[in-house]
Amino acid sequence: MSGGAHMHHDGDIVTVRPTGAVDTLQRLPNFVGISGRTAGASALSMNLVVIPAGARAQPHYHEGYETAIYLLQGEVQTLYGAGLAKSCTNRAGDFLFIPAGVPHQPINLSADTDAIALVARNDPDEQESVRAYDPAG
Repeated sequence: MSGGAHMHHDGDIVTVRPTGAVDTLQRLPNFVGISGRTAGASALSMNLVVIPAGARAQPHYHEGYETAIYLLQGEVQTLYGAGLAKSCTNRAGDFLFIPAGVPHQPINLSADTDAIALVARNDPDEQESVRAYDPAG
């Protein structure tokens, strides 16, 4: 490997099997997978997030960290940007990228089916970077 990359020949592979959801600032059930705490990760986290039927997250942003999302199930509208004035709608099979610091609020568009997403962030303790956002300013 070149360019300063390091290979860890003796590192251990870590398996994480969440046993239950945890509460988050976003007010969504979060099944913590990979993080600094669970796997010793130093630069990323990956979790399974559920948006219950008819629910929405609290408006928030991730200070200094990018977010990548793969929507496994459901249809989600995401309000985003200043005042949450912009919007996009995604369905199962879509990948989303949210730049660091962009306010957003995902909304499950189904009244009877949970939306489920795999969420990765370049933050090993992703809840520490979550900040509430007031769209009214």
